[in-house]
Amino acid sequence: MDQGQVNPEMKLEDQGITGLGYVYYNRTEQELQDAAVAAGEGVNGKGGTFLVSTGKHTGRSPKDKFVVRTPDVEDTIWWENNPPMEPAKFDQLYTDMLAHMQGGSYDVQDLFGGADPAHRLDVRVITELTWHGLFIRHMLRRPERSELATFTPDFTIINCPSFKADPERHGCRSDTVITLNFDKKMILIAGTEYAGENKKSVFTLLNYLLPEKGIMPMHCSANHAPGNPVDTAVFFGLSGTGKTTLSADPSRVLIGDDEHGWSDRGTFNFEGGCYAKTINLSAEAEPDIYATCEMPHTVIENMVFDPDTKELDFEDDSLTANMRCAYPLHYISNTSESALGGHPKNIIMLTCDAFGVLPPIARLTPAQAMYHFLSGFTSKVAGTERGVTEPEPTFSTCFGAPFMPRRPEAYGNLLRRKIASHGATCWLVNTGWTGGAYGVGSRMPIKATRALLSAALDGTLIESSFRKDPHFGFEVPVSVDGVDDGLLDPRSTWADASAYDKQATKLVAMFSDNFEKYVPFIDDDVKAAAIG
Repeated sequence: MDQGQVNPEMKLEDQGITGLGYVYYNRTEQELQDAAVAAGEGVNGKGGTFLVSTGKHTGRSPKDKFVVRTPDVEDTIWWENNPPMEPAKFDQLYTDMLAHMQGGSYDVQDLFGGADPAHRLDVRVITELTWHGLFIRHMLRRPERSELATFTPDFTIINCPSFKADPERHGCRSDTVITLNFDKKMILIAGTEYAGENKKSVFTLLNYLLPEKGIMPMHCSANHAPGNPVDTAVFFGLSGTGKTTLSADPSRVLIGDDEHGWSDRGTFNFEGGCYAKTINLSAEAEPDIYATCEMPHTVIENMVFDPDTKELDFEDDSLTANMRCAYPLHYISNTSESALGGHPKNIIMLTCDAFGVLPPIARLTPAQAMYHFLSGFTSKVAGTERGVTEPEPTFSTCFGAPFMPRRPEAYGNLLRRKIASHGATCWLVNTGWTGGAYGVGSRMPIKATRALLSAALDGTLIESSFRKDPHFGFEVPVSVDGVDDGLLDPRSTWADASAYDKQATKLVAMFSDNFEKYVPFIDDDVKAAAIG
């Protein structure tokens, strides 16, 4: 039985999906939350939030993600990073999932991936868990009700956590599977309740499709100057580098916090919401994000809370350190209504260097920018994972390797062309350690980082005097108002300068070893920009 507003010529049966029980099309946030609570999927929290646990999967399952190996993508997928699934195995998985779903109730959300109408992807998301419909309704962009009457999906996602895959029968690794079929324009997700798989599957789709149109997909946050979208900045960075915090600058307008495209028209957000980590979140440090944790329909995942008062514990990571909240973008003050910006004037690449070697900010040439973009460096610190006793480098190419279906050079070359065409200034910003490695030095002062970023974005930093770093070859400002000059020279902050040199040499070698696999695919000037 069907309920809700939908294109009458594009119901599930028109897609060959039949035999289900109740199918609810495009329910609103309140309807979805009421139904999820009634089904026992979660409970209402303070301010009308929705509190939920995702079971054994409290994060993505990257090793269970596959791309179906069809002729149309055979020569364009980065197979070393995207394990293949044979078409026959996908067909069997699809058949078995539909058989499992017979008679069950499902929610359908028809949504847009992309704020720019010229480049958006129309996505249909079919969810077994009602709250997944609420989550994805936050995360993607919601059509006007009138647009639903003619909505026709470009791609369809079917998410059925109660179905357990069979590795031998379905050609996967475990009973959890996420598989993309570009030929059939379909994604199947099974065996996991973690809602982030829905969001990142759409991002992966866009990462494959948009480069064919000359659009650069970016795992980044973005903002622009008030009243001046032409003055746009984008912030690349892996988890823990400050991407969300630093882009949510009250003096600038937030375009988005995680996924964007860069077209010939400028920058546009892929999403309609935010999916923020909440561990150690505080009203003092991040008031806007903190406030969303008591706003209606915010989805709060895997947080410990008082069963009576529903008071959240932002420090208790007993369920997971990856606890999160998902909410619509307009819950954050000073956000862009259009989610559109101009061509990036500044490109910020964030890293958390636990070795204490990198300066707090450095200016990159276009070739150096491509080098650091392909490297995607940050570092783990002792105590974050079992067995980590000293800083360990983490290299995630393009600042998002798990979501990159094409080879890294495809994105690196596209970014480089965009930089050359539009004259963006590129900066490497270290939010990690200074005065020594983790355990000896101290964390880079956030006040200094903000002052340096402000100087970069308002154009004053580019007028400074710079020195060339002897180890990495990029340019480092010698003096910046409001920042201790000593902080700009990492070597001078170490008690033992020779120990700094030794650590810097070690990190340079790590960069060089990691980059070796890209050398056959890059131009000579990028090779010349390589360090080590």
